[in-house]
Amino acid sequence: MKVLLLKDPKDKDSGPDPYIKELGTYSLEATLIPVLSFEFMSLDSLFEKLSHPECYGGLVFTSPRALEAIKICLKEKSKKEAWSKSLKQMWNIKPTYVVGKATASLVEEIGLIPQGEKSGNAEKLAEYICSREKPTSSALLFPCGALKREVLPTVLREKGIPLESLTVYQTAQHPDLQESLNSYFSQQGIPASVVFFSPSGVKFCLQHIQKLSGDLINQVKFAAIGPTAAQALEAAGIPVSCTAGSPTPQDLAAGIHRALHPQNC
Repeated sequence: MKVLLLKDPKDKDSGPDPYIKELGTYSLEATLIPVLSFEFMSLDSLFEKLSHPECYGGLVFTSPRALEAIKICLKEKSKKEAWSKSLKQMWNIKPTYVVGKATASLVEEIGLIPQGEKSGNAEKLAEYICSREKPTSSALLFPCGALKREVLPTVLREKGIPLESLTVYQTAQHPDLQESLNSYFSQQGIPASVVFFSPSGVKFCLQHIQKLSGDLINQVKFAAIGPTAAQALEAAGIPVSCTAGSPTPQDLAAGIHRALHPQNC
């Protein structure tokens, strides 16, 4: 059975994509199609803020792209030296809050210690932060995307916990998306399941997938990596057969397997 994953592939250097690998253990043949492209911005401003850890109470990351923005900054020799010599240690005295394991592993790559990765979504991370921070604390620095959801900032604001957001990337449709979808459907046919990893993926892909699937659309099991992607699908009138219990390859693969083989459960 075929599964279409609407996400970027993992970095080629880090081996096979964990979602493809995990789905393979259930004899599911998965294919990735990148949906989004990202344009980074305000990188000088980002590093300026990172250069003053004394002004902040900690860091918040809800997206791997925000870490990519930092990694781009650290490619510059002088910034990398400053980070290694003192900034990294100064930030490590403070908490670095993250959503999910993918973001946590990127935080570790730049030498910081993640907290809260088991929260899995912005709502739960906000609760986790509120249980640890006081209204009197210094602002948490929150590098984020232009399309960030307001859940986390709203919850923190309501609890009086200061948060300083900085937009460091914006999201657009991947230039090859429609061509990739056309090619997939013409060569591989209609997949048993299609997995969405973000509301943006729903926005950019869903209509095209509906058109390509035609009358057979009702045979496709639609899956979501988490509640925000599931909500976007439901808002578009699509029944969601599976939402991963947590945003991991293991939970997603198990959920899709159950959705495709309900008689075995």
